[in-house]
Amino acid sequence: MIHVQDKKTMLNQGVLIFVYLGVLSLIEYFIAIAFDAVPLLVVVLLIKAVLVTYYYMHIYKLNLESHVEDEGSYEYKTGTNRLGLWLFLVSDSFVFAGLMVTRMNLLGLTRPPLNQVLGLLITMVLLVSSFFMNRGETLMNNGDRKGYLRNILITFILGVVFLLGVVTVEWPTAIREGLTPSSGPYGAVFFMMTGMHAFHVVTGLIFLMIVYRNARKGLYDQKNYPIEAAAVYWHFVDLVWIFYYPALYLIGALVLS
Repeated sequence: MIHVQDKKTMLNQGVLIFVYLGVLSLIEYFIAIAFDAVPLLVVVLLIKAVLVTYYYMHIYKLNLESHVEDEGSYEYKTGTNRLGLWLFLVSDSFVFAGLMVTRMNLLGLTRPPLNQVLGLLITMVLLVSSFFMNRGETLMNNGDRKGYLRNILITFILGVVFLLGVVTVEWPTAIREGLTPSSGPYGAVFFMMTGMHAFHVVTGLIFLMIVYRNARKGLYDQKNYPIEAAAVYWHFVDLVWIFYYPALYLIGALVLS
């Protein structure tokens, strides 16, 4: 498959993927509210995951052919770094998968008493942050450093909003409803899953600030793989939430704590 890399096409593609993700998230929400059809929810989340992995995380770049034989060249190092990053993300995904298995084993087709509207709102915030991350990466790849800095800053702010939404709004709300880490399996699963994800959001925000600072210094004007790496990691955080959001907020019958 040929991947067109010109600025206009890539920016328009980013907008289109974001629209798809937003619409699918709304469909996901209404399926849970109106039908409680688990198979449909699984189909929707898998479509979202494929869109993020392919178009935002650029997994297809792992298959790009390289004829560079000089192991000291930047192109060769970029290829090995890209592979290394993806191997790290695959290994990290086992942690999240283990928590997901724990959730399904302990809770089955039931879910904790969480605010579904709040869950949808913070999910949309994270999706919007991924949109701006993708936009910033595209601009930097086309030599627009100012555009990149503007979009990465918006991504950072939205990431903070998401984090605060979980830690300062969702957690206290759950606790007031009697859902605590020690209240039983529902509370334990909820705080383990969201806590681990929140930790990765924090590390992602640190990563974004590092590349933002370096980009301001002009360090990525010619060699900008670190920007791709930061983007892939941030989209990975979004990808994890694509699975965690329905698992915690949508799938299964509500069980009061």
